[in-house]
Amino acid sequence: MRRLLAVTAVTAVLFAGAGCAAERPAPTAPPAGGPTSADTPGGPTGAAPGSGPGAGSGTAGGNAPEVCAAAQRAGETAVRTYVEELGKMVAAVGANDSAAARTARERISTALTDWRSTLRRESGRAEDAQLKTLLVDMAAEVGTLGTDVDSIDETELDRLRQRLDQLCAR
Repeated sequence: MRRLLAVTAVTAVLFAGAGCAAERPAPTAPPAGGPTSADTPGGPTGAAPGSGPGAGSGTAGGNAPEVCAAAQRAGETAVRTYVEELGKMVAAVGANDSAAARTARERISTALTDWRSTLRRESGRAEDAQLKTLLVDMAAEVGTLGTDVDSIDETELDRLRQRLDQLCAR
């Protein structure tokens, strides 16, 4: 029973982080006849000089949109797989089905390895220093995750995902 409660808690934390990225509103175009980016102070970004991404605004600059999208997609996929397979593994253990539990554990391991690899690859591509550092930190944290729900530091993982959402804000 304790394991089931732990799985439920981990699921809630991980899906909450995954949902944040999906709930961002799409950028809107200026109203017809309104100023275009070329007409606004600060040039094409429409922002005042020194307030663009990476200038203390909390958002990453450079190629961050592409890097963030790849990192967030990988995270969403891994979390979905992790939660599904963890549930299967717990059910298999409860049913004394060691083969199914082993298969689920292997799928979890693969999902986490793929996520960690994507985070490392994207950190190498990131032009923004904060984003690069965060992705390295997240890759290290994902590397510590295991299939033992008692060993998961969901608080730290959630904190890192919130930082990613903040740096990747549109």
